[in-house]
Amino acid sequence: MISRLWHGWATIGNADVYEKLLREEVLPGIHRVPGFKGAHLLRRNGQSEVEFVTITMFDSLEAVKEFAGEDYEVAVVPPQARKLLSHFDARSIHYETVFRLD
Repeated sequence: MISRLWHGWATIGNADVYEKLLREEVLPGIHRVPGFKGAHLLRRNGQSEVEFVTITMFDSLEAVKEFAGEDYEVAVVPPQARKLLSHFDARSIHYETVFRLD
């Protein structure tokens, strides 16, 4: 299994709207990708901005490419999300998941 890690930051004023967008539209939309195995959304409130971390899981690197394209490290950030973020990682990091406990 491959875990895809990505960070994005929003202003305090945009954070709740961004989280709602992720929960209701962006992350549920990934379910259509063959080989998608789930996602985690992490949030950390700071003094001036809010950090979000997404960890998405896929069966294989081929499944990641189905989601993100051939240059699979490029961040997939829809236009409506870009409007709400103050900055974000341009590239995602991928890890082989060697152990998972549910």
